[in-house]
Amino acid sequence: MNMRSNHVRFTPDDTFMLLIDHQEGTLDFVRNVPRAGVVLNARALARVAKVLDMPVVLTSSQEDQMQGPLIEDLREILPEQYEKRVRRSGVANAWDDPEFRAAALGAAGERRNVILAGVTNDVCTVAPAISMTEAGFTVKVVQDAGGSPHRTAEEVAVRAWERVGALTTTAASLIAELAVDWSTERGGRLAQVTSEEVLAHLGTF
Repeated sequence: MNMRSNHVRFTPDDTFMLLIDHQEGTLDFVRNVPRAGVVLNARALARVAKVLDMPVVLTSSQEDQMQGPLIEDLREILPEQYEKRVRRSGVANAWDDPEFRAAALGAAGERRNVILAGVTNDVCTVAPAISMTEAGFTVKVVQDAGGSPHRTAEEVAVRAWERVGALTTTAASLIAELAVDWSTERGGRLAQVTSEEVLAHLGTF
């Protein structure tokens, strides 16, 4: 079993990001938390990647079926990555898809820390989080940039990825970790993301 420290600090220089299946149709499967919150937190992560010039890979599954296209928010924030997204034919565990794995490894380079968020934590997130941890990456799952059909599914997924050593965080906590110091230029830009995508919507859903 590959157990890892719960105190791994990520930095922009040693980290890349994977956003998995934030699609219009698949969002309908999220029922344990508000859909709007998942979208806002996915937006926040995309903006963080842009601010920090962090490598990021987007992927979707079966866009021509009920899952639908990736949300327009990702096209708006990360247009180049959106156009280069890995459109999987149906492989459930994204890491098992050769094209996605190649794109992820290309984005990683020498980086071994990965920020991972999938739209449904019980399907889109849990399997690649486990696979990538077992492959030697330190994985931080941004839990609130996804959700599950019900509370039990969410709890089982979190236990499963934490059991192998993947770490759990939230969008706001991750942004603070990457900012380090809000008074710096980088910290100020990340504070704006937090303000606009997280704090501005507290209590609205």
